[in-house]
This record gives sequence, structure tokens and C-alpha cells, in this order.
Amino acid sequence: MSWPEAPDLPRPRILRQRWLDLTFVHWAFAPEDVAHFFPRGTRPDTFDGRTYVGLVPFRMVGTGLPYGPAVPYLGSFLETNIRLYSVDETGRRGVVFLSLDANRLAVVVAARTVFGLPYRWARMRHERHGNHHAYTSTVRGSGAHALVGVDLGDRLPIGPLEDFLTARWGLHVHRAGRTWYLPNHHPPWILHSATLTSLDADGLLRSVGLVPPDRPPDHVAFSAGVPAEFAVPLKP
Repeated sequence: MSWPEAPDLPRPRILRQRWLDLTFVHWAFAPEDVAHFFPRGTRPDTFDGRTYVGLVPFRMVGTGLPYGPAVPYLGSFLETNIRLYSVDETGRRGVVFLSLDANRLAVVVAARTVFGLPYRWARMRHERHGNHHAYTSTVRGSGAHALVGVDLGDRLPIGPLEDFLTARWGLHVHRAGRTWYLPNHHPPWILHSATLTSLDADGLLRSVGLVPPDRPPDHVAFSAGVPAEFAVPLKP
């Protein structure tokens, strides 16, 4: 199986950035247990009758306008997000973010104001030692905390589940009384297997209204990253 190519990104483009050192931690959920989180006109996307909740810590680097230099200082930061998998009435597959925690207050304010995304200001850290990556995040004000540590393995074979979890070319967000689709474009992911060495995410999951699963994650993977571009939001 080969990775699907992203659809052409409409114009005008509004943003570019690089997503680096990502760890993808996923649990399978019954769709009816998370359906209330989805904005109008979307529903949980499913794989073999289940949908997924993703916890994704990573480094955001080089954010800027489509052309020209990246934004100094504010264009690079750490992020940890909790995401769901959506499909709208036109069949476009995307993600719905329950939270996006970042360690730059100005980024949090701008993303909440301009795009209506649920960014939160957090104290965060990422460390790499050889093939080991460790991430910590604590949301300021609430104390909601996450710790993720992984050891990287071999390149991960491409399968239908990896396609479902990563071939997402946009996000759905409710803004100004409407549901919008914010399209993006990036090269195919190169994924590696990852073995969890530590995981403490119950508090972060509870902070967005999720009941933490009483079992280990169903899927864990790592990617060195991809460059990404975004276009203007579209109505579903």
C-alpha cells in the first residue's frame, strides 16, 4: 500500500510551518462516546467501526506567511494536541481538536482569536537522547499534565490504519456560528514504530472532557516530521 497524495491545496495560501519530532499516541473509542464533541455538519470518522482519540506532542518550527521569512521566536514552539477524526457532509476527512497546548502565549491568543482553535498556554519540554524522545506539558491555570516517552524503532509499514490516522488534509472548527474546513497540504508521512517508556496523560484527557481508557494505547508511532501549508478556510 502506498501513501495517498494530498489533494491540491486551494488558493490563496495563508500559512506555512514545519511539524517535527511528532509522537502519535492513539486509543480506539466507540463513535457514540465522542460524537458530542463534533461541530455541526461533521461526525466521527471510523475505521472498522471504531473512531480514535489522538494525543500528539511535537515541535512546531518556522511558522510564517506563504512567502518570506518565518516569524522570529513566535514561529517556533512546542505543542501537544488532543484530536478526534472527522468527516463532513461532503465526504472530506479531517480532524477536530479538543485542545492544542503551546508554550507561547502570543501564539495561543492569536490562534484562538483568528481561527477559534482551542489553544491553551502550557509549560512544555521536549528532550531527545539518541532514539529516545520525552515530552512534558502542564496547562497553566488548570495543572492538567501529560508525560510521554518513546523509544524509536524501525520504519513502520504502511497499512490502512496508518492511512486513516495520518492522511488528513484539513481540520474542522466551529467559528462565528458556522463549521469551517481549514485545508492543508504536506508530503506523505514517514512513520517509525515507537515503544512507550512512559505515559501519563489521564489528567490531560480529563481536562477536555474525555474518560481516559483503562488500557494501553492501541497505536503508537513516530515521525521526524513534514512541512505543511494551509489555505483559507472553506465552508463544508
